Amino acid sequence: MENPKIKATFIEKAESVSAFVYQVNTMDEAYRQTLDLCRKKKSCRDLFQKTETEKNIDSSSPKKTIAAPGLSNDLFNTFELLCRQEKTDLVQSNLRRYTAGLDIGFTIADFGIAETGTLVIGSDSEDTRLATMVCDFHVALVPESKIAATALDIAAPLKEMTAGPSSYTAFVTGASRTADIERVLAIGVHGPMELHIIILAGE
Repeated sequence: MENPKIKATFIEKAESVSAFVYQVNTMDEAYRQTLDLCRKKKSCRDLFQKTETEKNIDSSSPKKTIAAPGLSNDLFNTFELLCRQEKTDLVQSNLRRYTAGLDIGFTIADFGIAETGTLVIGSDSEDTRLATMVCDFHVALVPESKIAATALDIAAPLKEMTAGPSSYTAFVTGASRTADIERVLAIGVHGPMELHIIILAGE
């Protein structure tokens, strides 16, 4: 059930760890917000030397790439049409081809945890894990109704999510950061440089 107070706490905590938070009413708005972010950033293909595999990708293809694994066919087709209008590639599988980097990884989170501003993402699929790890920007959509006050409030569904012997579940709080080297904070070393969270109302 949607709770404005829980949502407000989630936004506050997420922004406190440098996440960017947006609120939308439809999936179409979420796609357009994602494309707006993509439009403003520098292309990964211009920043990094291509791997041997990537050299085989059609050089006439658009210069920016969004990965959106796990979307249903209907959702993917709608998003792809918008991406095509922006001359942006939308991919959802075989993401090992993009080891030099994806501009944006677009995922749908299973839950949000308000007390820490954390996203919970079922990542059994390798493509989902890659989309959240080798992108410059991670854009995660979370339905407002899936934001819980605390981790204890989602204990039962989490138990189901992690019941399999090869289950992967990611808890994402803010962008990737580390201070391993001389205690100097570095952003984006082990993952995305920026985390953008889109809250979908009425879902």
